[in-house]
Amino acid sequence: MERDDPTFRSGKEPVVHLRGAVALLGRFPALAGVDLDVDRRRIVLLRGANGAGKTTLLRALAGLVPITSGEAIVLGVDLRDDRRAVRHRVGLLAHGTGLYDELTVADNVHFWTRAARADMADADAAMAQLGLDGRLRDVAVGRLSTGQRRRTSLACLLARRPELWLLDEPHAGLDKEGRDIVDALVRDAAAAGATIILSSHELDRSIELADEIVTLGGGVALDEGAGGGDVHVV
Repeated sequence: MERDDPTFRSGKEPVVHLRGAVALLGRFPALAGVDLDVDRRRIVLLRGANGAGKTTLLRALAGLVPITSGEAIVLGVDLRDDRRAVRHRVGLLAHGTGLYDELTVADNVHFWTRAARADMADADAAMAQLGLDGRLRDVAVGRLSTGQRRRTSLACLLARRPELWLLDEPHAGLDKEGRDIVDALVRDAAAAGATIILSSHELDRSIELADEIVTLGGGVALDEGAGGGDVHVV
């Protein structure tokens, strides 16, 4: 199914549809047959031990890690046919910042906004929302603190207005104010129609934020109530 399919645009199809999805890192199956459906506007928390495949799953959904077998449809795009086609429609916040140290905050945000073919006005709005619109906008990223760099990465993602947010430890390196800003951005994005999948060691905060919890661990799917959402084991 392609992105212009009217069934997908109507919201009847899940944003993410995986069936028996396998991804290899070398010869190792980092994803060993994952089944997962995520509907539009949902906030989904990924849980699992280190090495369970959370980061690999996020990168695969962003079109950066190939799915070698099974079904993998994201935003109506078959990742096994053309995973590059989905990249400009998703926003991935990874462990690495993806920022250029020699460029200023504003230059970095503007660069990634142009790369996504997004509106440059959204870049300035994103910096304002992340508290980067004052003197920090003209500071080289290499001189920023860990938390300020994380905010800059978030501004780059926010400016792109992605349909699917993929957040790998979005609270890492942030103070309480920064973590609160992240949570507000996630809720606002979901309310505006985006879908968010995140992993975080801030479990109490993330469980409160999530509509659903998906535990990666190679089992069968369980449907249980947990706070405001559902729990699934895949």
